[in-house]
Amino acid sequence: MSGGTPEHALRRLELTVVRRLDGLLHGAHQGLIPGPGSELGDTRVYVPGEDDVRRMDWAVTARTTTPHVRDLVADRELETWALADLSASMEFGTADVSKRDLVIAALGAIGFLASRVGDRFGAYILHGEDVHRYPARPGRPPLYGLLQSLINAPPSTGSVELGPAIEMMAAAHRRRGLRVVVSDFIDDPYVWEPALRRLASRHQVLAVEIVDPRELDLPDVGLVTLTDPETGRTRDIRLSREVRERYARAAAAQRESNRIALRRSGAAHLILRTDRDWVYDLAQFVLRQRRTSHLMRRMASRGAAK
Repeated sequence: MSGGTPEHALRRLELTVVRRLDGLLHGAHQGLIPGPGSELGDTRVYVPGEDDVRRMDWAVTARTTTPHVRDLVADRELETWALADLSASMEFGTADVSKRDLVIAALGAIGFLASRVGDRFGAYILHGEDVHRYPARPGRPPLYGLLQSLINAPPSTGSVELGPAIEMMAAAHRRRGLRVVVSDFIDDPYVWEPALRRLASRHQVLAVEIVDPRELDLPDVGLVTLTDPETGRTRDIRLSREVRERYARAAAAQRESNRIALRRSGAAHLILRTDRDWVYDLAQFVLRQRRTSHLMRRMASRGAAK
């Protein structure tokens, strides 16, 4: 990450994640995307209108003559796998941080949240023309080792297609769990949407879209030289009002197609921008997911009770 030594950057990231994110997400942690759980827990007295009758414990009910339900306990010892895009397009950045810095920060935050509930955390990193695999391990030391290696990695000069990388991760890890894809999703959705849809059919999937403001609109600065970071090709363009308007329309259409494709695939969608407080945006996303999950459970329980 930019600024200071890699050790200082990692220490700043740790303090940011541990202090700010933990403070914003006070209370019992339920994960990035709360799920229904799959293991049976303790029994308790049935609450009409609140509990799902399908979880009725008939043996305890018959023994005590009072309706009881059995709670579901969230899965433990799961594996969270993240696919992080550190291709050449991620070296771009015109705001507070680069897109690459934001990918590493998001990966650290997701790993921190996973470690809090005891999940093993592993990652696939797209860097250069290769996909680098880091095995899933529990605890913070392996996570910090992963982040340290990413901070020390040289700038990327190539790219790997996102779709095949998603397929690789899906094929290698079939046990159900959380899968996170962190990318700018700059390719057309047809390149990655089918793979993401297949991944989401088996796992909970979170797509983290990394955006820089200059990818949405261009400043009025006259003649500029633009370079494609993945091919190295350059082109001189005069940023007239017409060119900037056409660019803004094309950028908006591209982001909208991403939104539709991600929703169609069944993935939860989080946007992190290099010009915004990413910790706050991530925390608000998690809180919204919790509220939505709680509301859906209550609606399901009331529907079953009717």
